[in-house]
Amino acid sequence: MKTTSMLYAAMFAAVIGVLGLMPPIPLPFTPVPVTAQTLGVMLAGSLLGAKLGGGSVLLFVALVAVGMPLLAGGRGGLGILLGPSGGYVLSWPIAAFVIGWLIEKTKPALYAWKAVAVNCIGGILIIHSIGIIYLAFVANLPLYQAALSSLGFLPGDTAKAVGSGLLTVKLARSHPFLVKSQQSRLEKTKRAG
Repeated sequence: MKTTSMLYAAMFAAVIGVLGLMPPIPLPFTPVPVTAQTLGVMLAGSLLGAKLGGGSVLLFVALVAVGMPLLAGGRGGLGILLGPSGGYVLSWPIAAFVIGWLIEKTKPALYAWKAVAVNCIGGILIIHSIGIIYLAFVANLPLYQAALSSLGFLPGDTAKAVGSGLLTVKLARSHPFLVKSQQSRLEKTKRAG
């Protein structure tokens, strides 16, 4: 792994940690709080790609697992990952990987609606699917009840997906080097084939 790749991975793990400084918003109908950190997960996947974005978020989750208080509200440790909100946090590396993989597949024709759709798939569908199943298992709830409790997150997560998608397209247009690596890979593939 190149030094710049390691730097980007560490930087996005730090961004997710900084987003954890915003206090969590508890909801009365679920033990899982609303946080801004999923925005960082979406941006990591969108801007770093599948492997590096997923790796960056995996680094963040590993730091939380060893006890660093990086989650919203200064939480960290295995107890959090094994608790009701653990499934949501554990799904973050998968979500970032899927977002990055789908963004890579849409380049160089990356449009705002595609980027938003990709962030909705990874940042909402994947995170909530894993989080709901995990919450139902850990809290001994029926699956439908865990799913209903997740509905309160949809407005905020949709806004984060839209923001991440629009920011990704803006950065890809204003900084072509974000797209350049994908284009050079495509050109090499065409030359080799």
